[in-house]
Amino acid sequence: MSPNKPIAGTKPGQTHVTGLGGRSAAEFARWYRSLALEQWEGLDLDAVARLADWIVEAEKAGRTVWIMGNGGSAATASHMATDLSKTASVPGRTQVRAISVADNVAFITAIGNDLSFDDIFSRQLDNVLEKGDLVILISGSGNSPNLLKAAALAKSRGARTAALLGFDGGKLKGAVDLAVLVASDQYGIIEDFHLSICHVLTFFLKQRK
Repeated sequence: MSPNKPIAGTKPGQTHVTGLGGRSAAEFARWYRSLALEQWEGLDLDAVARLADWIVEAEKAGRTVWIMGNGGSAATASHMATDLSKTASVPGRTQVRAISVADNVAFITAIGNDLSFDDIFSRQLDNVLEKGDLVILISGSGNSPNLLKAAALAKSRGARTAALLGFDGGKLKGAVDLAVLVASDQYGIIEDFHLSICHVLTFFLKQRK
């Protein structure tokens, strides 16, 4: 079996194939590496650059970058907010103000319990989002209702919206101003690349003139 043989599409909530069965760890790793290399070749670097420009514009205008996601994407949102706020910082230069709204467990569980899990991000943004802010949504499927609601609220407030997505981009692809798509059907690859994009943005911001 070729290491590049296509696998069944991975869909949230459905039984899915995560890789090539019956292979050694080394063979599986080679297969996984081949998928990663394909994604690096296919990644829309112009879209990544445009997102970097938007972050710089938000920084210079004193606007806030709000970041969110569910599950593994929530961890990426936290990581990205930390990197943009701390790791990308340079003494003597205005800092990026980046906040993950996936981090406030008390607020999230209050909204989920009293309202709906679909409202956990949009309700937080409702308190703080301002015109000109940047909202970054991170999702493998692109179909999470709470992210779609957050994107709609952001647009209604005059904020820019960008999404890091996987698979075919889902509904979020057409609901945001800018989509950076990792067109893979393997969740691990998608999540790896979302974090890699975070690091490209972070270290670009740090080394720029």
